[in-house]
Amino acid sequence: MQVLLNQLVYFGFFQSLLLLFVYLFSSRKRKHINGFMAFLILALFIGLSGKVLHSAGVWNSDFRLIAFSEFSALLFGPTIYLFIRSILKKRRYSNENLVHYVPSLVYSIFITMYFIIPTDAVSIERNNSGELMRAIYACHAVGLVVNITYWFLSWKLIQNFSKQMKNEISYELHTRFIINFLLLVGICLLIWTTLYLTSLFGLEMIERNARPYIWIILTFIILFITYYGMINPQVLRIVPDIKNQKYTQSKLSIDDLDRLKIQLDKLMLSKKPYLNNKLLKTELAQMLGINNPELARLLNENIGVNFFEYVNYYRIKEFIFLAKTERAKQLTFFGLAQEAGFNSKTTFNKSFKELMGTSPSIYFNKNL
Repeated sequence: MQVLLNQLVYFGFFQSLLLLFVYLFSSRKRKHINGFMAFLILALFIGLSGKVLHSAGVWNSDFRLIAFSEFSALLFGPTIYLFIRSILKKRRYSNENLVHYVPSLVYSIFITMYFIIPTDAVSIERNNSGELMRAIYACHAVGLVVNITYWFLSWKLIQNFSKQMKNEISYELHTRFIINFLLLVGICLLIWTTLYLTSLFGLEMIERNARPYIWIILTFIILFITYYGMINPQVLRIVPDIKNQKYTQSKLSIDDLDRLKIQLDKLMLSKKPYLNNKLLKTELAQMLGINNPELARLLNENIGVNFFEYVNYYRIKEFIFLAKTERAKQLTFFGLAQEAGFNSKTTFNKSFKELMGTSPSIYFNKNL
């Protein structure tokens, strides 16, 4: 097993080196690699460097090489968070991002002062007294806490983003790739946490033997998403271009909102903008002759739904109408749903069930 582990470490090391080379020297490929993902690959390279040198017998396999790998331990969580934020919020690097790396800097200074600088005699004495193992356990605990914290921040970011987008767009964004990436990272952290807790109860060899494989799995997850992002860059361009407007105090009265509601209903019935499966709230606001914030207030306060729910309500009505025409004999349910403005089967089924209380097939079996 150790031979297999070494081979995987070497493979991950050279793949991360190749990706860094591509990022640094290929301007054409560089535009397809997110900057934070490139930094994540650099963190992998640092972490794998110490392991490769140690397994290759450099400096008589000095344990300080393994300690060198720990420099990357607290880089993963913050960088994954900043990577996801840069995609969802379209934020580029700024100096404010460096605040997220303060724990990693402090951690690296401690690793240097405690594990790398001291002589072999001091390290042996600490090991014999048990102090060294306590320090190692404390470092692992800090690494887990920091990375898990940033994992939860990343997950919350995706959830808040999804809620926000339902007030801006009328269709589901393809965030599944990012969600799956975060779920896989979360599974690795969960397994690592479980093994760490079991090691505290006297089963330290299980955790010690399994930890390198968890690290390798995480390595391949990050390498995969980088490769895939290079091959299919559209998978990371999931956010539509929405012109943001400041939500200033609306001057619309209650009567104005009631009047606009009637106008909006007439607009939806006459021009059927919901048939555009990529309809944005800004586009509907322009058609109604108001701005984006005013339409948001009209939907949220007067009608009581968000933009996503409002548009899909009309799409469901259109679908039910089409299902009762001759057109229904030529198309499947999803084919009709597409003609009604849906571009996702999942969104259609979910919206139909939320509105009608049952699935399309059961509904029409009862009503047709």
